Amino acid sequence: MTQALVVIDVQNGFCPGGNLAVPEGDAIVPGINTLMDDFRHVILTQDWHPAGHSSFASSHPGRAPYEVIEMPYGPQVLWPDHCIQGTADAAFHPDLAVDRARAIIRKGMNPAIDSYSAFFENDHETPTGLEGLLRTLGVTDLTMVGLALDFCVNFSAVDAAQAGFGVTVREDLSRAIDLDGSLAAARDGMRTAGVTLA
Repeated sequence: MTQALVVIDVQNGFCPGGNLAVPEGDAIVPGINTLMDDFRHVILTQDWHPAGHSSFASSHPGRAPYEVIEMPYGPQVLWPDHCIQGTADAAFHPDLAVDRARAIIRKGMNPAIDSYSAFFENDHETPTGLEGLLRTLGVTDLTMVGLALDFCVNFSAVDAAQAGFGVTVREDLSRAIDLDGSLAAARDGMRTAGVTLA
């Protein structure tokens, strides 16, 4: 059994002081670095939006952050501008042990489609390439940590489970936004998909 650690979006933009800060987002970094020692394969994901991305509230006149609109692929939360390519906001947290990563999967690069999952854009059809990489490496089981538990970690974990991977999410090494009950809904959805919450 080959295992991999998938570290989701531990970036300045999702940590205190960032444009879409998750409460205590930086508190998980030391524990994640320690956990990396237990895995042969470490994969990092990085939110990497072009300026003017369609998921930004600023791209929709009259709309405010955290409103939900309908996009061709379904409901879309409108976010503050965050993790724009090449900015300090998009950079990994400076204390994250990025040198341990075998690969970095960048997501949210298509200006027309948001991408929460490490496996698919939000149309649930366009792959990031992560599944192919993991299959090539012979990985069967994944542990996921990172930001935010109720969005990108959640979507990544469910997609991984549906693809046939064994999936464990470490809640102690993740933090949530908890937008209108999104954390409880994410936990229920992950359990239903067969994800282990640890």
